[in-house]
Amino acid sequence: MAMLKHHQSIKSDTIHLPPSFPIRITETSGVSPSFQRLHLHVEMEINLIVKGTGYYIINGNKYPFRQGDIILINSNELHRAFETEDLIMMVIMFDPGWLAVEQRYDAELLAPFRKVGERFSNLLDANHEAITTLQNILNDMKREFDQASDSYVSVIRAQLIRFLAYINRYFKLPGAPRHQAKLQGIETIREVVQHMEEHVTEAWTLQNLANLAHLSPSRFSYLFSQIVGTSPMDYLIQLRLSHAVHLLETTEMKIIEVSTICGFRNLSNFNRLFRLYIGKSPSELRK
Repeated sequence: MAMLKHHQSIKSDTIHLPPSFPIRITETSGVSPSFQRLHLHVEMEINLIVKGTGYYIINGNKYPFRQGDIILINSNELHRAFETEDLIMMVIMFDPGWLAVEQRYDAELLAPFRKVGERFSNLLDANHEAITTLQNILNDMKREFDQASDSYVSVIRAQLIRFLAYINRYFKLPGAPRHQAKLQGIETIREVVQHMEEHVTEAWTLQNLANLAHLSPSRFSYLFSQIVGTSPMDYLIQLRLSHAVHLLETTEMKIIEVSTICGFRNLSNFNRLFRLYIGKSPSELRK
């Protein structure tokens, strides 16, 4: 059994944004397998919940959300999303360096991200009196991004600055968010998750994973579930299925080959779990 490397942690996802216009605005239905896994990225992320419900796990804290809520995710925050019912989200990713000039004149512009958990919450509640202003700004940004009319880059940049300024004005908290957890052991779990991702096909047992963390199986399971949002073995299944989705979409490999490569012992079990977690069979996804 391979041992963890000292100070190893989850690798940052690569988000491809054009250097001249480093922002991406999309709308998603449900949560794709890649965003169900625990991940992080240097880009800042804004989610507007257009419809439905779900929850985020961000740095071990659980945030249930519903229509109208806005979620802020800072650079390199560990997070994963879950759908509970009919979820549609607007997702905005942007490079914070894009606003470097503006920060010369307003040093607190990115405080809603940089000081999240201290002076701001990751979740901006739909019941807040100023939330409609923020929702309208995000919807305007999405329209500009989709239509790409003259000077749309400047309009989107200006709207993003307005969005951040209004959060600073209206959503600053008098103290740290009450639901903000001070979890011990988050780096240990990060290391285990990274090791699972790098060796996804290995025949892991709960004892093996607990050994990597130098914890008892019961303590490891509790800590893992608190930080990741699900049990270690359930998360392993999700990792394997996420890898399977990628292979089905990007290769011509036979389904039984994908099943074997992703660590499933037999095809029937693979098909059953795939339909349970992804909502369709492997052959339906490929079609």
